[in-house]
Amino acid sequence: MPLIIPKTLPAYDALYEENVFVMHRERALSQHIRPLEILILNLMPTKIATETQIARLLANTPIQVHMTLLQTASHAATHVSAAHLEAFYKTFDEVKNDRYDGMIITGAPVEKIDFEQVDYWQELCEIMDFSETNVYSTLHVCWGAQAGLYYHYGIRKQLLDQKMFGVFEHKVTRPSNPLVRGFDEVFYAPHSRHTGISREDVLNCKALRILAESDEAGPFLMSTENGRQIFVTGHPEYDKYTLDAEYKRDVGKGLPIAVPKNYYPNDDPEQPPLFRWRAHAHLLYENWLNYYVYQNTPYDLGAISKVEHEEE
Repeated sequence: MPLIIPKTLPAYDALYEENVFVMHRERALSQHIRPLEILILNLMPTKIATETQIARLLANTPIQVHMTLLQTASHAATHVSAAHLEAFYKTFDEVKNDRYDGMIITGAPVEKIDFEQVDYWQELCEIMDFSETNVYSTLHVCWGAQAGLYYHYGIRKQLLDQKMFGVFEHKVTRPSNPLVRGFDEVFYAPHSRHTGISREDVLNCKALRILAESDEAGPFLMSTENGRQIFVTGHPEYDKYTLDAEYKRDVGKGLPIAVPKNYYPNDDPEQPPLFRWRAHAHLLYENWLNYYVYQNTPYDLGAISKVEHEEE
């Protein structure tokens, strides 16, 4: 939350230069407050685990958030009961005339399939079109980020020689950006994917900025200049034991899988993993909600303007 101090106080300029969130009294008095409307398109098969992980991050802020869960109608989920979906999820037809402050599009275990071959791709395209007109800021995660980068900017995913699996070191590249406000210069985040994107392709896209990246895992956090579209290639929402469950699942199935990097002490799966990305995961979602949703979304959601893409 912002610190409200007089704009003429010397500390105001000093803190602003340090990227600390300060607000002058006149702006504070003009603000209207209401709960934020956040739409979550949950494409993960482990829907209950994923919705819990995201809800935990959205709840770690003083801002009131109303969360709406969305499922695809063109794909039948098999890892969760129909009763759960009926009780807690909506379809696109039910929300397509509504407006939202923010939206999250999750990852999905379909990386090795061409986008156009995914059975719900056409529906996802309709939803991504919807996000440009009916949502103020959209956060794309993992495969959702790859899908968004491809659909909106033509950036193609690339099949990796081996799975990017583990917890990797990242560097903040644009410390003045509000999304990374409060981040350490170096931080950790988990990845679990068979595909990646080219750093050069992102740099060649005039609309996008790389805010954080990894020497090993590549671009991690990207955004348009105005924060209307944000892309995260990893899984900061993962719990402590999510990678552990994925690893042991594949081992149990006899699938070729390496021990996740930088995760277990001494790379020993018999030891409890190290949970060293939690603070920055919370900070990323808190910054997104605060700076790109709460501070910028119009009080009247009907006043949301269409996302304008910079010319390539």
